[in-house]
Amino acid sequence: MARKKFVCGNWKMHKTVAESVALVKELKAALVGVAGEVQVAVAPPFTALKPVADALGHGGPIELAAQDVHFEKQGAFTGEVSAPMLADVCCGHCLVGHSERRQLFGETDESVNKKVKALLAAGILPIVCVGETLAQREAGETLAMVGRQVRGGLAGLSAEQIGRLTVAYEPVWAIGTGKTATTAQAQEVHAAIRGLLRELAGGVADSVRIQYGGSVKPENAAELMSQPDVDGALVGGASLKADDFSKIVKGAIR
Repeated sequence: MARKKFVCGNWKMHKTVAESVALVKELKAALVGVAGEVQVAVAPPFTALKPVADALGHGGPIELAAQDVHFEKQGAFTGEVSAPMLADVCCGHCLVGHSERRQLFGETDESVNKKVKALLAAGILPIVCVGETLAQREAGETLAMVGRQVRGGLAGLSAEQIGRLTVAYEPVWAIGTGKTATTAQAQEVHAAIRGLLRELAGGVADSVRIQYGGSVKPENAAELMSQPDVDGALVGGASLKADDFSKIVKGAIR
């Protein structure tokens, strides 16, 4: 089944409001003509979501994503943002379970699962991040760890719900390190994730996009995304420069 490539830029804790708006204006100009060929989204910091949404407008080539969410709709959760709040500023996608959230902020498979369900209930499409550490890869535990995260994050979801989300495989050892999984390593894990999705959702798995994340650059993006089960990229540092990110997006076009 042909799956449209999906490239999302995760800006992490970078960019003021003015810098964010300037960047999306550059990206809109750089990606003219790409709409329809590749699905593109950017995930700015929370403070810039509404201004970026306004700058993107409706029906353009770039969609809006958030970097995280709380699983409750509202309440005494100082510093948190809910799925309905994200929907209110026109977020179409949201990352959950990013390795930095897991490592630095105690994210668990259980909380990822709650966040996925909250996002789907609010009409926002989750991008569920999974991946192993260097120690786990060297111990031969990659597929077991990724499998645990996929099963835990998607527990209790129907096949229809699984069909609405994206999975992002991001080997922790390749994030921000300059190291990148080889195309063979990426394809092996992506194929394993696809097989697990088939167990969980049947034929729906063939329509689910699985992104690769981990030091994606203009130089390696096209080769990575040429693999049969690599359906796009979750881009970190390279998404902060319009020229680099637009080259990665264009590298997704076959």
